[in-house]
Amino acid sequence: MMNLPRLVKAYESNKPYIAMLLVQAIYAGMALLSKASISSGMNPSIFVVYRQAFATLALAPLVYFFERNDVPRLSYSLMWKIFFSSLIGLTICLNMYYHALNHTSATFAAASTNLVPAITFVIALMLRMERIYIKELHGWAKLIGSIVSVCGALVFAFYRGPSLNFMKWHTSGETSEVASTTDVFSSTEELIKGPLAILSANILWSCWSILQAPIMKEYPAKLSLITLQCFFSLIQSTVWAAVMERNISSWKLGWDLNLLSVAYCGVIVTAFTYWLQLWSIQKRGPVFTAMFTPLALIITAIVSAFVWKEIISVGSVCGAVLLAGGLYCVLWGKSRELHGKISEQKPEEETTLESIKTQG
Repeated sequence: MMNLPRLVKAYESNKPYIAMLLVQAIYAGMALLSKASISSGMNPSIFVVYRQAFATLALAPLVYFFERNDVPRLSYSLMWKIFFSSLIGLTICLNMYYHALNHTSATFAAASTNLVPAITFVIALMLRMERIYIKELHGWAKLIGSIVSVCGALVFAFYRGPSLNFMKWHTSGETSEVASTTDVFSSTEELIKGPLAILSANILWSCWSILQAPIMKEYPAKLSLITLQCFFSLIQSTVWAAVMERNISSWKLGWDLNLLSVAYCGVIVTAFTYWLQLWSIQKRGPVFTAMFTPLALIITAIVSAFVWKEIISVGSVCGAVLLAGGLYCVLWGKSRELHGKISEQKPEEETTLESIKTQG
């Protein structure tokens, strides 16, 4: 019992880290379930519609019970900002991501999203939301860590090398969804189409993350904000899917994997995880949240190896090591930068108090 206050303090200080670890585990499940559903024949545009519908329905009661008395006024200009944010970060981004799953594996999609930290860092740097302290060690740690993370993602995605045949279940006659990535890459058209769509989705996702910080200053009710974005995205996605798919039978859902996938992505990923991500962005900024993206790749690769019997290669292991190394390097830099800012503020506070005492 003596250590309870210390445990509570440690938990409070590490809540952003715990939240982002949970977020990436959920995202790994999203990649695996979404790929299985899309591969079974579900239309990607319709998948987005049902996902946003489940998310809106799941979030609406929470908004009513927790934020109905604290919802700030929604101005006309702010509504259009939220509408535009949902268009680029939810509607277009998700449609590109799910269409790309038709041309890539779940592991490759998870690997490609590791470009998000570098993209987010560059955009935030251009907008002066992030700084590089070249004269400080933590500045170099953030820069080098970002580069190492991107290199690790590229190695994981594009370099295979010898296979590590330590898993006894692999036989020459077995194939799996993830292991068939070599066949996907055999076509030049498929090689370009999938990565290009995912790259575009990653850029839009980075822009969405950065846009949330200024929007939350005007509209700090996080649950209401993400619910509005999901609702706007539902309208946008429905219009888009109705134009792209006019066969009514394609819209039917049964008690199968498709229903499980859209419910998981809508309720767990969008309703719960997006709120956690908004909270983390508010606490630590968009680059901090983006730097946890490599963990989803590692989790996806491990689950794919056991569930879908994916053959792990030397390139996969090397890429994962680089990703983990780059991740912790950046986190160390962010931690040192945060401590530096706090220590700079303390002398100012002490000086102000001292001056008040002197005047008294």
